[in-house]
Amino acid sequence: MRQKLSFASLLAIVACLVALDYGWLNFTQTIDLRVGDLLLEQHAKTRKANPDIVIVDIDQKSLEDMNEVASKWPWPRSIHAELIEHIAAQNPSAIVFDVMFNEPDTFGTESDALFKQVVAQHSNIYFAHTLLQDGNSSALSALPASVGLIKTPNAKPTARAIMMLPSVLERDSWRGGLINFQQDHDGIGRNYLLHENIDGWLIPSLPWRLARDLKWQPIEQAQIRLNWQQQRTHISYSAVYLDANTEHPSRAQNEFTNKIVIIGTAAPGLQDLRPTPISQSYPGVEILATAIDNLKYQDWLRDTPRTPFAIAALLLASLLAWGFQKGRNTLHLATLLLIASALFVSAVWLGLKQYWYLPLAAPIAWAWLYFWLAALLSYLAEKASREHAIAMFSRFLDARVVGELISSGKIDLSKKAESRELTVLFSDIRGFTTLSESHPPEYIVELLNRYFSMQVAIIFKHGGTLDKFIGDAIMAFWGAPAHDEQHANRAVAAALEMSAAVQRFRQELQGLNAEFDVGIGIHTGPAVVGFIGSDSRLDYTVIGDTVNLASRIEGLTKGVARVLVSEACMQACQQHNTVYEFIARGTHQVKGREQSVQLFEPQVKS
Repeated sequence: MRQKLSFASLLAIVACLVALDYGWLNFTQTIDLRVGDLLLEQHAKTRKANPDIVIVDIDQKSLEDMNEVASKWPWPRSIHAELIEHIAAQNPSAIVFDVMFNEPDTFGTESDALFKQVVAQHSNIYFAHTLLQDGNSSALSALPASVGLIKTPNAKPTARAIMMLPSVLERDSWRGGLINFQQDHDGIGRNYLLHENIDGWLIPSLPWRLARDLKWQPIEQAQIRLNWQQQRTHISYSAVYLDANTEHPSRAQNEFTNKIVIIGTAAPGLQDLRPTPISQSYPGVEILATAIDNLKYQDWLRDTPRTPFAIAALLLASLLAWGFQKGRNTLHLATLLLIASALFVSAVWLGLKQYWYLPLAAPIAWAWLYFWLAALLSYLAEKASREHAIAMFSRFLDARVVGELISSGKIDLSKKAESRELTVLFSDIRGFTTLSESHPPEYIVELLNRYFSMQVAIIFKHGGTLDKFIGDAIMAFWGAPAHDEQHANRAVAAALEMSAAVQRFRQELQGLNAEFDVGIGIHTGPAVVGFIGSDSRLDYTVIGDTVNLASRIEGLTKGVARVLVSEACMQACQQHNTVYEFIARGTHQVKGREQSVQLFEPQVKS
């Protein structure tokens, strides 16, 4: 009962922790995120990026190829102006710059002027905006309509924000949105902000701005969980620019038609790299492209609230608690939990396929936590039980034998008393009364201790179980707790060695003027053996008629033989190739039995 209560108490503790986790602290949310990251990384490999969203990449190749034309980065804005004209001629859906234009061109005002002029001619060019923590704030109400702010009914006229805008352009050309990197508490970016609410003013992100302007299916939520894809094909900036400026261009003249063209950089040296589930250094332009792709095709990942999944954690822990309480094999429970873990991971994977993000990793983590704690508790309980068993059985058996029986699992403290065939031995001292009357009590106690120690050592030597001392008598039995087909032969062997030991012991008592001898009676038969007694006091003992008859046989040894066995004991020995011969010592009437009993004296065959 104590062990069951312990498992129940452990379940209650885990349940409280789960309630704190899912109701307030969210300390296992990181587990959900990290497992989700691993699956998302694999899932992304199965999703092809849509070809109508193209990245013109300012990559390392472009930085090298453009040295002669545009010198080192940043290039003159006139270079971008030329590229815009080339791409715009192919009628793309939109041209998106993932590059900031907030400072004057270092190559002079003419370059900026050309850039402004070209941008102003097109209504489908979008620029990156960012919200900053430090700097000069601007009144949101004073920003031009091109920024795309949405004024809600709760908008405050005094609202201000620190924004980095493409200030080198005319205000009417500030068309665009935020590209702020949104990271979770562990620094990993998994979501994309669609709009920022500042005092009732909604500042759009660049993907959301595109979705609104291009009339994609509307979405009003503040952020989306990105559904990552295989990295889309990047076209080198220099490849497009240099080909456009050759006399005979070789690239297709419609490669950007009806496409969203994002101009940005994945070059490591330009530092636009962010930690994501896909990579610790994922190009910012690729994150932007993924968000745009998800919005256009409505296939971002839908979040599910964490709280309901606490039920899964509690259910798994409860099933484990039930299994441990029922004494199920720990390895079997671990195997079942592994199967459950695999099923949960499969559910997360299938959820990703259906555009759902299921936080099922934490419930599995809670289940494993309960499993290991319960396994430890079970181990400690088993260890305590084994130590208790050793302490209990060491009263009746040799300690080395007890250790072997416990380790082999042949002793079970919880097993009820049972009937089995045993051999019972009674040994009683003759002449003890005379000794006790003629010597001090201290001497008699010391003498008995020496005698009992000698005889018990012999009983243990032959695999016997000490039942009890009854005054100056010894009761022992063979055949329990471990089953032993040779129990009768072992009992006879112990009796003969005990007889020889008495003979030696008598020599030590010469001069005491007292007779000292023993009588040993042995009988084989059915008896009930096990822990018998009350809740407060249990003894491992044997009861039944076999015990009574063995005691009676011991009483008949006087004047007949030091060791006498019953016919049943003799037959049990003979069934197992005994090394003893049995000399008949007559038929005797035993008190309490109608039929007389034939007795035999065992001797080693000559």
